[in-house]
Amino acid sequence: MTTTQHPTVGARATRSRRVTTADIEHFTAISGDRNPLHYDEEYARASRFGGIVVQGGVTTAVLNAVVAEDLPGPGSVFLQLDLRFLAPVRPGDVITGSAEVTAARTDKPITELAVAVARDDGVTAVEGHAVCWTERPA
Repeated sequence: MTTTQHPTVGARATRSRRVTTADIEHFTAISGDRNPLHYDEEYARASRFGGIVVQGGVTTAVLNAVVAEDLPGPGSVFLQLDLRFLAPVRPGDVITGSAEVTAARTDKPITELAVAVARDDGVTAVEGHAVCWTERPA
């Protein structure tokens, strides 16, 4: 008989990666997002961001990896994701996605997480809350 382990409140996981201009291009191919803030240096420099910024979907993708691979782990999908974008991420930045368990149900495989993405300079680019379902075979 297999027992299902539930994540422990306070458990944490992180993953880091360097963001590249190729990530912008790949995300554009998937999404169709051709916002000049991601491609046009002159346009982006004149904006409040002062330069090229990567798409929010690229920035938050590291959270998908943390949830699916680490915490709660394989079989996990987002049921809800509430994010605040606080600072831009630029090509070349190393970003770290983090998740901390804030609640874990014992009657269903549902976990609540505090999530964030920080740049390598210590600035928090994204913060928020996630609810995940983890499908675990019997």
